[in-house]
Amino acid sequence: MKTLADRIIQYRWVVIIGFILITAAFMTQLPSVELDPDIKSQLPKDMPSRLDTETIDDLFGGTEMLMILVQTEDVLNPETLRRVKTISRKVKRIQGVDKVLSLFELKSIKGEDGAMIVEPAVRRIPKNEAEQEALRKDIQANDIVYGSVVAKDFSLTAIIAMLKNDVRDDEILAHFQEVVEGTSGDEKIMIGGMPVTRIAIGVDINRDMKLLMPIGIGVMLVFLFVCFRRLRGVVLPFLVVIMSILVSIGFISLIGWKIHMITVILPILLVAVANDYGIHMIAKYQEDNIPTNQFSRKDLARRMFQSLGRPILLTGLTTMAGMLCLQSHILIPAKQLGVLAAFGIGFALLASLLFIPSVISLLPRSKPVLAHLSDDQKKKPVLERLLWFFGELVTKKPGTVVIVALILSAISAIGIFSVVVDTNPNGYYHDDHPLVQVNNLIDTQLGGSQNISVVYKGDMKDPEMMRKIDEMEHALEAMDEVGMTMSVARVLRQMSRALNDPGDPMYNKIPETRNGVAQYFELYSMSGDPDDFSKLVDFPYEHAIVTARVNKTSTVLLRRVVNRIQDLTRDDPDVLLVGGFGVVLSDLARAVVNGQLLSLFIATGVVAVLLMILFRSLAAGLISAIPLALSIVILFGLMGVFGIELNIATAMLTSVMIGVGIDYTIHFLWRYREERRNGLDYSDAVKKTLTTTGRGIIFNAFSVIVGFSALLFSTFLPVQFFGFLVVVSIFACLIGALVLIPALILVMKPKFLEPGIKQ
Repeated sequence: MKTLADRIIQYRWVVIIGFILITAAFMTQLPSVELDPDIKSQLPKDMPSRLDTETIDDLFGGTEMLMILVQTEDVLNPETLRRVKTISRKVKRIQGVDKVLSLFELKSIKGEDGAMIVEPAVRRIPKNEAEQEALRKDIQANDIVYGSVVAKDFSLTAIIAMLKNDVRDDEILAHFQEVVEGTSGDEKIMIGGMPVTRIAIGVDINRDMKLLMPIGIGVMLVFLFVCFRRLRGVVLPFLVVIMSILVSIGFISLIGWKIHMITVILPILLVAVANDYGIHMIAKYQEDNIPTNQFSRKDLARRMFQSLGRPILLTGLTTMAGMLCLQSHILIPAKQLGVLAAFGIGFALLASLLFIPSVISLLPRSKPVLAHLSDDQKKKPVLERLLWFFGELVTKKPGTVVIVALILSAISAIGIFSVVVDTNPNGYYHDDHPLVQVNNLIDTQLGGSQNISVVYKGDMKDPEMMRKIDEMEHALEAMDEVGMTMSVARVLRQMSRALNDPGDPMYNKIPETRNGVAQYFELYSMSGDPDDFSKLVDFPYEHAIVTARVNKTSTVLLRRVVNRIQDLTRDDPDVLLVGGFGVVLSDLARAVVNGQLLSLFIATGVVAVLLMILFRSLAAGLISAIPLALSIVILFGLMGVFGIELNIATAMLTSVMIGVGIDYTIHFLWRYREERRNGLDYSDAVKKTLTTTGRGIIFNAFSVIVGFSALLFSTFLPVQFFGFLVVVSIFACLIGALVLIPALILVMKPKFLEPGIKQ
């Protein structure tokens, strides 16, 4: 390390200019970075539920919807109906709209003198109260409309636009907003649907990227000044952070990726983590730069690298390994975040080891911050006194410390059983957010906002097939979580009610023969438009779809519905697939849990192996894993206690916590071994380590805590929760490194830390 330190000082200008040029090169990529708010694009292209949902789109046209909700005391009043009709007519003209479903587009099927009459659910606007009540009764008898596009209390109606697959969210929404603004009235108008959600997420991603990084950087600058009280102690770690952020974000565009909701964590993660290595370097500089030492500026730079080069390199590698363990997640943005974070941290690691000593060697010695170490504890700064207290506590009662830690972890573990998994987009925002309010209205008044569909393949004019579809629809309808169902069998039964009297055996029944089913379709086409069925059955009558709209937003309940449907369809050869966005969310919830568990085991194993290699001891990996395991138990226990869900953001916690939290243990073990080799006994080595390296460890941990606290200002709830939980988990890792690890060492006295063991 001494030779390498000399080379760094010798070629310091090459190092400094090299890092500046590399940063500038990546900065040129920043203008071409793009946002991607689409939830579906976060999933692997070969994910079965995504493929099934795309198959449904191919068979029945686009299944994505934009909904205009009109809310008033009674939507059947003439003025409201005129406005709904005008909006419906204008929406039909918008390019990119495939089909419109509304009171004026959906049909009422009636019988008259043995003939089938197909006409709009609202054929004409009522002129008086009697006509209005008659219309109300007609709608209540029309199960295609009632509870689907009009609420059962008639306080809400929807104009639903089925969109083509190739429309742009911003363009189509702009047209819808023009329609709403150009149709004046007293009713409350809202627009909902996934395009609205995606645009809102995109806007908020952009806002978070612009807001959170300045907050994080500002707080970090204040923190660094409080810690080091010298300009270079602020500027040098800060420069490393800025360079790593610019490089990692520029890398996004360079490799053709885009920024997702999860990616907003990246700059804050780097603000919190990328300065850790610089903090230890500056802490070492200030430790050596005291009045009794007469080191030159080059000597101080060399000592920084020689003393901390290996432990900082290892802590950087373990942090990068923890981030790369996010590759075990199914979510594409999580995988990408792992790579981007590892890349940025790797750059920061090199900059801290090379760039900071190079700059330090050029600067004159700063005024000392630390006074000459005194044996009088009262004369020491508060932080040193606190660390000395920890040393006294641990060395006197190490066994008690270990037992108390185990008891606290066991108590926290109770909350693990209350942890809930939820990946629904509603969970991105608070309950008073307009998106959530619109979705709640759809869930409570119009059947539900999440679709689950069963697709049948066969002869759709076969009465047995129609009865099977009808039975499936009834089974779905009976589920508490299902607010509305629709299928071609329902339409056939409505036709039978129109053509048969209530006492007739065929009233509200599927025809008994194939010819009867075909005749119903033929009769409908004579009065109505066969295209009315396009979202229920394909033109060759070879595929039909049964759709259930789930009126609960929780993915736990979605999963329950999906499991029941899969049980019902498992042995049916006529069922082609079960799909829809509800199934995608359900599978996503399961994948989040699997990814969390897998990344937990992989990250813990990788970090333990790296420590075993560093210290050439199996015990090193096992000892380091103990505080991590207890921190993980505390983390998930608190999630259960506070009702924080495991979602697409919080599912990344363990990889981040393990990758970052192990740093404190490594620094403690490395310095403790040095002090033992210098001849100190167990207790004195612990105290010396805590009062020297412990200072850098605390600065390191609180820089992470302060940095991640900026996430509390995010628009997205999952990101806020992620920030809160990182703060808690890193604090737990800090206490583990300063209290539990020393106690374990004193109890176990591992041989790999003894003076006789050479590395």
